[in-house]
Amino acid sequence: MTLFYIVLATLSGGLLSVLIAASLTVSLLGRIVKNLVSLSTGVLLATALLHVLPEAFESKASPHALFMVLLGGLMFFFLLEKVELYRHTHHHEGDGHHHHHHFDVEQAGRGGLSVLVGDSIHNFCDGIIIAAAFLADPHLGLVTSLAIVAHEIPQEVGDYIVLLNAGFSRRKALLFNAISGLAAVAGGVLGYFVVGPWEALFPYLLVAASSSFVYVAVADLIPQLQRRLPWRDTVLQLAWLAAGIGLVILVVAASGHEH
Repeated sequence: MTLFYIVLATLSGGLLSVLIAASLTVSLLGRIVKNLVSLSTGVLLATALLHVLPEAFESKASPHALFMVLLGGLMFFFLLEKVELYRHTHHHEGDGHHHHHHFDVEQAGRGGLSVLVGDSIHNFCDGIIIAAAFLADPHLGLVTSLAIVAHEIPQEVGDYIVLLNAGFSRRKALLFNAISGLAAVAGGVLGYFVVGPWEALFPYLLVAASSSFVYVAVADLIPQLQRRLPWRDTVLQLAWLAAGIGLVILVVAASGHEH
């Protein structure tokens, strides 16, 4: 059953993003992505700081070693982003950031291919993280999957908008997103068979997962939110962020696995 839950969880983000992208107009998607970025920021930070990290530090692993893994993880994702293999495409024409004309065409050109490759690598790593979380504790797997799905949806929808505005057909853009999302399933299945026998590594893998969540939230999402906005938009932004934090707290409380 654990493998079934892992496959289901790794499929969820890509499947939901494709369904949302296929059913809504580009202009509506653009507005939704902005709100989902705020929501996913709250979900990622709350999951990492209120659930996954406490779970890892309650183990018998050395706190010093765990902090070393956290630091190493942050530096690793920083270097991945430096070589454009850990980018998160929430930017597109018409998203309110005043991008120049043909911005999406440029994003979907040679650089866009690196974005798709980077997304696939990112999704593959997410699959391994989900597998490790479910193997450590089913409740932890649920909350970790929630965090990854919450971020996966705006990321994949952002990619979809860029590809559409660059002239890709809806079918082709959806196909690229679906293929990228399947990398998470591959990572989850591999993680189940490879990581499973190494139970002692679970605390370190959980900290590595947290470093991914914290890096994405602090280095990628929060800078997008730090713009001068009308007060109503600012209140809405804060409301979505608080909703993300509250969602994690509710899921953890409902699972009966509070720290």
